[in-house]
Amino acid sequence: MQRVLVVSSNRKQLMPCHPARARMLLRQGKAAVLKRYPFTIILKDRVDGDCQAMELKVDPGSKATGIALVADFKKGKTVIWASELKHRGQQIKDALESRRAIRRSRRNRKTRYRQPRFLNRTRPKGWLPPSLMSRVHNVDTWASRLQRFTPITTMVVETNRFDTQKIVNPEISGIEYQQGTLFGYEVKEYLLEKWGRKCVYCGKTDVPLEVEHIVPRTRGGSDRITNLTLSCEKCNQKKDNLTAEEFGHPNVQKQALKPLKDAAAVNATRYAIGNMLRQYGLPISFWSGGRTKYNRTRQGYPKAHWIDAACVGETGENVRLNPEMQRLIMTAKGHGSRQVCRVDRFGFPRTSAKELRIVHGFRTGDLVCAVVPNGKKKGFYTGRIAVRSSGSFNIQTSNGTVQGINHQYCSVLQKADGYNYN
Repeated sequence: MQRVLVVSSNRKQLMPCHPARARMLLRQGKAAVLKRYPFTIILKDRVDGDCQAMELKVDPGSKATGIALVADFKKGKTVIWASELKHRGQQIKDALESRRAIRRSRRNRKTRYRQPRFLNRTRPKGWLPPSLMSRVHNVDTWASRLQRFTPITTMVVETNRFDTQKIVNPEISGIEYQQGTLFGYEVKEYLLEKWGRKCVYCGKTDVPLEVEHIVPRTRGGSDRITNLTLSCEKCNQKKDNLTAEEFGHPNVQKQALKPLKDAAAVNATRYAIGNMLRQYGLPISFWSGGRTKYNRTRQGYPKAHWIDAACVGETGENVRLNPEMQRLIMTAKGHGSRQVCRVDRFGFPRTSAKELRIVHGFRTGDLVCAVVPNGKKKGFYTGRIAVRSSGSFNIQTSNGTVQGINHQYCSVLQKADGYNYN
């Protein structure tokens, strides 16, 4: 079961407790709610306590990152808290492309043609595009928050999904396990990511998949990764000695040559994530995705981002967890737009410049609860607000948007921090 984070009266990290114990402490007045997400309580009359060793385990991904806290109990290593962090890299990329198009359009309307100046800007060493750097900052933000509320002693991070160099040439010198048991897991993980975890011929999912040659070896096909794909057992036997094109799937060969966009994003950010987490001064180790998959499949756990995080590294070989455990889902939303005013589809301004958006102490994005005692909007609402200068706010609830709620009925549950939670 997901545990509740606990801090002492002087804000020192304590061992997370069972939800039932947290409810008892809150009822007896011995604790108070410090933070809603992640749910954290503060003890009123305790300043210190014993803590077990705890690992922060991270499985970074292109679209979502798995995070797990693993405690070293007498029964063994156990997952006590888990979450999935959803990134907004594609949204940032789309916003930057839109801004670039608008600026180019405006420049063409207002200036004569001039020769481009390509060398008038320099980028610092280790520079990453904003869409990739946002993933690094998201992981860093939550590593920092969890360190404030939990007694983390070590960090374990999966820095790459697969070793592409060793996949192409397994005889290359280096770590010996890549040439042994784990080599097959590196290849399988790469193919699962590339082909969408389904049979490329019939499209079936949630069935055992086999590594299959696009051009059979008996027809001159090689064992290179560009000639491998995934299929179910039935399609593999039916295809027999035919090529993918002869089997009626010429698009498979074309797709096999396409690069992996998500894998490239993960591999591009792995060193930045590692360097960022090293700044916390804790012992940290880095592992590959092949080792994670090896640990997870040996223990029979299903595929999930937080389960992958729990199975990262050497300590993930034997970890206790409940696959049905409720986990916190965090979606990055950013902290608003720096755009001065909105524009229409032609790039012309259609709104006035932005003003300070704090109204009656509320800010757009705050999590609030509103109790409306009477009128057409009578009821209880919880969700994110969008402030209005009139003092009547919109609340985004799970059932839709409720408009025109007066600020007098609202109370803040948690200030806006750039994330939505489920």
